[in-house]
Amino acid sequence: MRKISVAIVVVLLFAGCNKTPAIPPGDLGSGQVLDPSLADPAAYRISVSQPNPTLAQTQIPVIIACHGYSASTFEWDEFRTWSQGRSDYYIDQVLLAGHGTTYAAFKTSTWHDWQSSIMTEYNLLVKEGYKNINFAASSTSRTLLLDILHSGFFNNSTTTVHIFLVDPIVIPSDKFLPLIGVLGPMLGYITTTDAQGEEKYYYHYRPQETLQQLQDVLTIVRGELQDGITLPANVYLKVYKSTKDPTADPVSAVLIYDGVKTSNGNPIAVDLINSNLHVFTRLNLVPNATALDRQNQIYAFTDITTRIF
Repeated sequence: MRKISVAIVVVLLFAGCNKTPAIPPGDLGSGQVLDPSLADPAAYRISVSQPNPTLAQTQIPVIIACHGYSASTFEWDEFRTWSQGRSDYYIDQVLLAGHGTTYAAFKTSTWHDWQSSIMTEYNLLVKEGYKNINFAASSTSRTLLLDILHSGFFNNSTTTVHIFLVDPIVIPSDKFLPLIGVLGPMLGYITTTDAQGEEKYYYHYRPQETLQQLQDVLTIVRGELQDGITLPANVYLKVYKSTKDPTADPVSAVLIYDGVKTSNGNPIAVDLINSNLHVFTRLNLVPNATALDRQNQIYAFTDITTRIF
């Protein structure tokens, strides 16, 4: 999820708006631009490219890379590019249900739909025999994974699971989102500001129905963290959090640190990253990305791929 401008909301509220946006053909959501994983799933999903792995292949770690709200598999393309030439782990990029196609499909999707894509891919890999299955999740996918953990989904799993949460959102930095239940039906949708090129990979127009779904899952997960989440013995969790995140309030990391404990009651690992970006691991279309931004990205990629063994 990227930052929503309150100023835009105010303008739309008082000026009135068409509740169905006119989406240019070159934008994601138009139906003419689709996530590439839909045309070539074997290039993105290990469950499709290697459905019958050898015994040796089942021992190789798989990293399921999960994108955020309104995004696409593009969000983890740089991780795949950085990993080129590595044969000691696999990268599996999941497209969340409702994403990557049309505005209508996105509008009618629920957070349970988004979450189901993550769980389905994991279950397929387990069925195919993979033993070391991990998650690198950005933004809202991190929230979905916390709910999966709270549900006990991994409690009886026989696989090794490492979960890496990059800039998880539990508390939004932009305080418009909690008002979506009141303002959303009047607006129909909100419009975000994109960097050049981003319109092909992110929904520029956000249906208010999906923003309400996002607010719902954030509220649920905050309650689950207050209840407390204990990780199964086979699950490792680490958080990487930008200190000046414009989308996910840094207090999100504090809530996760306080609310999640290892199987023996110890705190989870949290790295605070000196960054003012949301999803600091995705830089290619970020205007004026700095040398420090690149260092942060490489640090996270290196740390993730070291810890899965």
